[in-house]
Amino acid sequence: MKLSDGFDARRLRPRNASTGRLRLGAGLAALLATLGVLLSMAGMATLLGRPAGLSPLNESPTTAGVFIIIGLVLLSTGVLLWRRCRRRSRLSSDLSMAPHLMKKRD
Repeated sequence: MKLSDGFDARRLRPRNASTGRLRLGAGLAALLATLGVLLSMAGMATLLGRPAGLSPLNESPTTAGVFIIIGLVLLSTGVLLWRRCRRRSRLSSDLSMAPHLMKKRD
């Protein structure tokens, strides 16, 4: 018996989600982590006695400590978001078979 009218095999497969949003999220997370590293480095440079690029904002040891803390928070947030985006992009939504049902390879 042939079922040809109105049957489409492509409807049976799940749709793959677009990875554009995940790639954009991973890129923004990487930029956030980079900004965190740069802020931490600027704070450490001031504490070591060599104020660099943020000299008007970063003149006292208190503001240097604040920059270090904010930089470390941004770094950890960026790394966590990047890992989450990468994990979601690698998740497969395909049907999976049990390993013992797969073909044996020599």
